[in-house]
Amino acid sequence: MERLLEGYRAFRSKRWPYERALYEELAEGQKPDFLVIACCDSRVDPATIFDARPGELFVIRNVANLVPPFEPGAGLHGTSAAIEFAVRKLEVRTILVMGHAQCGGCMAALDHTIGQDMVFLQPWVALLEPAVSRCAHEADPQTALERESVKVSLENLRGFPFIAEAIETRGLKLAGARFGVADGRLELLDEATGAFQFVT
Repeated sequence: MERLLEGYRAFRSKRWPYERALYEELAEGQKPDFLVIACCDSRVDPATIFDARPGELFVIRNVANLVPPFEPGAGLHGTSAAIEFAVRKLEVRTILVMGHAQCGGCMAALDHTIGQDMVFLQPWVALLEPAVSRCAHEADPQTALERESVKVSLENLRGFPFIAEAIETRGLKLAGARFGVADGRLELLDEATGAFQFVT
């Protein structure tokens, strides 16, 4: 905890004086334009990567930046609940699914290193199984799966009725990207071609 408290004290002394007015404004409510669905990997922080100020991004982070299929009913659906809140209540204008290089979740899905004793992680990473088969014969299956994980999540997002409605009625946009941890470069998915292109 001491490291976190040191960080808090630095925030209060260095950032708070300059952003106090913004936080006071945000205390009245949030209205972010962007929902970013990213991996929970500690190296991949969307606010840092996009140089975002408080209140700009609504962020959902989980293992391998996955969106599960639309499955209402029994169970607790944390990712789906956050997506619903962002789309229906906050009315975000863009949803970005951002994967990244050296993703441990993708690596585990490829080499099947997650044991059956992992009660929550094993079925979660199994969402990538269709993508794993598509990447099996790639020269670099790890990188291919990191890109495919983004496509899987975008496919699943389109299966949410309220997202389809928001796309149709108010122009909600969906996008995909992959961040390079070692080189800091961002690749953006071209939906027309299915290829990822570096942002310049």
